[in-house]
Amino acid sequence: MIRAPALFVSHGAPTFALQPGLLGPKLTQLGEQLPDLRAIAVVSAHWQSAGVRVMRTSTPETIHDFGGFPAELYRLQYGAPGSPELAAEAADLLGAAGFSATFDDRRGLDHGAWVPLRYLKPLAGTPVFQVSMPLDLDAPRALKLGAALAPLRRKGVLVMGSGSLTHNLGEIEPPDSRGVQTRGEQYALAFTAWIRRHIQERDIEALLDYRRRAPHAARAHPSEEHFLPLLVALGASDFQDEVLVIEGGVTYGVLSMESYVFRTGSAG
Repeated sequence: MIRAPALFVSHGAPTFALQPGLLGPKLTQLGEQLPDLRAIAVVSAHWQSAGVRVMRTSTPETIHDFGGFPAELYRLQYGAPGSPELAAEAADLLGAAGFSATFDDRRGLDHGAWVPLRYLKPLAGTPVFQVSMPLDLDAPRALKLGAALAPLRRKGVLVMGSGSLTHNLGEIEPPDSRGVQTRGEQYALAFTAWIRRHIQERDIEALLDYRRRAPHAARAHPSEEHFLPLLVALGASDFQDEVLVIEGGVTYGVLSMESYVFRTGSAG
């Protein structure tokens, strides 16, 4: 089986599900180029728990874990099946890496999972399961969590970290008709450029110390939960992977939608 990629995707605001902007079509194109996948393992900023939880649900529901948005958004469904067998393998790998992993047999797919997957795999035919982020997760342990899941890639499982490259909700601005501003706030653009450079250089030391080294890090991420999925995806990658940058523009003025694919060679 072809080794599946690791992916970091910026899921932005829930309205991304209705406004594909620049990123949506690019995710669809990426999904069409992916090898046959056995499953997708998602680590989303929107599932944090005491310790690591692994979703073992056979038929996960679509969770609309947000409020105050258009009614159309709450009618959207993403009917991908779960994968209890691969979820069990993920839990074993996490346990071997020193994480205390337990199962959740009722968990559905939060919007950090199903919103980008609507573009990446619109037919919802690929099984999906989620792995939670521990409440005490920090940058080094996010990298370690991703490394623990990395062997799943050899079994055809795409490891996806879903967050946002910048995430300061206190500064969002109204979008245009496509939900995109091509000109974002300068601090968000500067932070994005710094992250891109260090991802491409695979400068793990700098990325782990991003809050001290990256420009405007605390403003781009007042809290860390939307950045850590990037480090999970990076941890699931290795030096053999090439990095594909997916430019997604900026939504709401401050939410960078830039995303990254870590893949083996040009075939994915």
